[in-house]
Amino acid sequence: MKEHKKPKVSAFIAMTLDGYISRENGDIDWLMEANKLVPEGEDGGYKAFMSSIDTIIMGRNTFEQVLTFGEWPYKDKKMFVMSSRDLQVPVELNHSVAHTTDSPQKLVKRLIENGSEGVYVDGGKTIQSFLSANLIDEITVTIIPILLGSGKPLFGFLEKDILLELVESRQIPGGFVQLKYKVLL
Repeated sequence: MKEHKKPKVSAFIAMTLDGYISRENGDIDWLMEANKLVPEGEDGGYKAFMSSIDTIIMGRNTFEQVLTFGEWPYKDKKMFVMSSRDLQVPVELNHSVAHTTDSPQKLVKRLIENGSEGVYVDGGKTIQSFLSANLIDEITVTIIPILLGSGKPLFGFLEKDILLELVESRQIPGGFVQLKYKVLL
């Protein structure tokens, strides 16, 4: 039996300069407005990143927000939505979206067994839980030039410090700054 290795687990997310990923009510209107400042064709490396991903893990709130965007953006990806509550997956997504109550550790173990190679973790609480479990290998954060003053933070309480090594930084037209870090355990 072939032994599979742990997939590369990455976070790729935008946040305000003061560290928020949404308003308190989950609204990301500020991000949609900021995206209008980016020149056509500039995606901050998102398409290249997504080409390295075969599996997406996100929290329920993020999943429900993505459902409001119109056309489903993850057609060729397997997705796990983490939630302790029941989840209604639209019928047209049943082939690619699964609900899970697994812990991050158990879910990654399952992905190893299934031969997953690249995993995208999305959503504040989900990213926080994977960081706390030492399961994220790389974090790409695009800082949007806006201060909200309050909202849902990208990073929350951690049991211990998590050291990061800067791999890449770049300025994106529109005033955005993108930082890519390797997570050091």
